Amino acid sequence: MDFFYEKVVRPWFFRMDSERAHEAGVSAMATLGKVAPLRRALEAWHELPTKRFKPVKVFGLEFPNTVGLAAGFDKNAKAWPAAAAMGFGHVEIGTVTALAQPGNPLPRMFRFPQEEAVINRMGFNNEGAEAVAARLTKQKPRGQRRIPLGINIGKSKVTSLDAAVSDYLRSFELLADYADYLVLNVSSPNTPGLRELQAASRLRELLGAVAAANTSRGEDRRPLLLKIAPDLSYRQIDEVLAVIDEFGFDGIIATNTTLARPGPFAEVDEAGGLSGKLLRRSSTQIISYISRATDGNLPIIGVGGITDSVSAGEKLDAGASLIQLYTGMIYRGPFFAAALAKGLADRQRR
Repeated sequence: MDFFYEKVVRPWFFRMDSERAHEAGVSAMATLGKVAPLRRALEAWHELPTKRFKPVKVFGLEFPNTVGLAAGFDKNAKAWPAAAAMGFGHVEIGTVTALAQPGNPLPRMFRFPQEEAVINRMGFNNEGAEAVAARLTKQKPRGQRRIPLGINIGKSKVTSLDAAVSDYLRSFELLADYADYLVLNVSSPNTPGLRELQAASRLRELLGAVAAANTSRGEDRRPLLLKIAPDLSYRQIDEVLAVIDEFGFDGIIATNTTLARPGPFAEVDEAGGLSGKLLRRSSTQIISYISRATDGNLPIIGVGGITDSVSAGEKLDAGASLIQLYTGMIYRGPFFAAALAKGLADRQRR
């Protein structure tokens, strides 16, 4: 399957514009999700035998394996029902904003095959929280899913920073009922000013408001996570961790794409967030730092530069409980997650 993807499917995809290929991938995955017999057969084929491999239990949820599909692929909740069939142990949709928005001007996604990297400046293009909630209403509800569903929410571009809290709360109110966990994305580099929400004062206001709204749900509260950038200093990370602890957030996702342009990207003149192999080291270092700073008590989902079981295993060894990928799937194929999940499970069992 890997050989067929590398020699036949990937060259065909790579002849397309990056975003057009992305949409084709979403459509194919959405179609798989609707073909119930094939979907169920693939789910059974890729499921790890529970007698040999124990599920991962994190922030009150059970994950059949450690590998998740990161936010950014399925922005509008169209494709995620097929995630388990492709071998994923969880899936995160979004980023979803309170208001529908087209995102940044085209072109806005660029592949760099030699480095197995992508630069994107999508800008949270999505149909908006109300439309996504309406679609989720027609899909499998919580408690009936093969794998947990995370919903990643961000700030609408037209919303000012001073009104950001109400914007996030609107998305939370519309989407919380459908989520197994929720993620506040304050780290995308492609919405002007968004990363300013990582500053302690603004972050305290945002996390406090969402945590209060979540607490008001009583026993129906959802696990809350924060997604951070890889471009923060360790001092800034300490400030973020203090706010997370203050408001009882359940975990952190480290990390989003980077604005840095290391090595061969020093001369690349494309704005946006860089993902792929070159993010591997920095994201793993941040995961290790967070794990040590919190004595391993804050669950971490590790993201960035995962291309094989070695790079994935590094993140688990550094302190991550789960990992997520997206760019790796572009270069390794749709069933990369299944092979990776089995490889990691064998590794942990040994």
